[in-house]
Amino acid sequence: MSAYARPYLLVLLTVLLSSPALGQTAAHPAPSVIGSRAEIMTWSDPLEALGTLRADESVTLSATVTDIVAEINFEDGDQVEQGQVLIHLDDAEEQAQLRSAQAISDERRNTLGRTTQLQERNLAARADLEDFQAQLRQAQANTQVIEARLTNYQIKAPFSGRVGLRTISTGTLVTPGMELVTLDKLDVMKLDFSVPERFLSRLSIGLPLSATTAAYPDDIFSGDIASIGTRIDPISRSVNVRAVLENPDMRLRPGMLMEVVVQQRVRDAIVLPEAALEPSGDQHHVMVIDQSGPTPRLERHSVVIGERRYGQVEILEGVEAGDLVVVHGLQLARDGLEVRLLGIVDDETSIRALLEADR
Repeated sequence: MSAYARPYLLVLLTVLLSSPALGQTAAHPAPSVIGSRAEIMTWSDPLEALGTLRADESVTLSATVTDIVAEINFEDGDQVEQGQVLIHLDDAEEQAQLRSAQAISDERRNTLGRTTQLQERNLAARADLEDFQAQLRQAQANTQVIEARLTNYQIKAPFSGRVGLRTISTGTLVTPGMELVTLDKLDVMKLDFSVPERFLSRLSIGLPLSATTAAYPDDIFSGDIASIGTRIDPISRSVNVRAVLENPDMRLRPGMLMEVVVQQRVRDAIVLPEAALEPSGDQHHVMVIDQSGPTPRLERHSVVIGERRYGQVEILEGVEAGDLVVVHGLQLARDGLEVRLLGIVDDETSIRALLEADR
């Protein structure tokens, strides 16, 4: 290109770039972004552990005497009430002994009555009256002993709950200590788990937690810490913790393994989606959308973050509740740049829906 043509070319380029069609607006169009509001949410630092479920009350019923099962008054898995007779052992011999003892008591009561009448008329010795009184008390005591022994032939529910599978039948000979049936109180469950001792200062009675089990993977069971162990295990360096879970529908069972998340340091915090963060070394920034002017404009804010969870991050400094920040389109976002706001994501509106609506 000749030296005479160069000045004319520079003038032509200047004119083209300064024209409305090819000026700065065309060369740098306002980028499209999607925003999200900084919200105040209930926040906590999760502490995870594995726990085992136990029934609120649990017992294995057994006999204290040797005899034959006469009646079984429950079916597998029945809900029974406190005091209900579950198993009745054959007590025919003891019933006969009771009738004999009652007959002796009646006889001695009558003898005492006649002797009392005679003594009132001075026709019987005082010593005879006292002897008959002692004999009556002895007969009554024998009757009470047999009545107490008869209670061993009735296996009753010590509390209301659900029985397990029975492994005996009518006519089975049972012996003392033989396991007859299990009984569990399942409307409330105890969840036992261990926590490393370094977290002991963060635990307290009443601290909320959530738990999940493989049996119901889509359900979350809520509860509270009911008690904390008084000793640290010297081998595992952990402390035992017990929580209480409500179980009104009886879905949870003793022995289940549960994944526990303790919600420690519960507080109100400003929360943003993690997608809003721009990491830069040890620092983090977000792009706040300023809507005070005619066109949305970006402001770069340095933020201090706290805990993270499930795609969200706690903001300690740098953003106020209600601020609108960029969560999509950060690649082209610059401090002070005007942008086109496609929309704001929330519980009912997703980024995908906003992008599809803009096509």
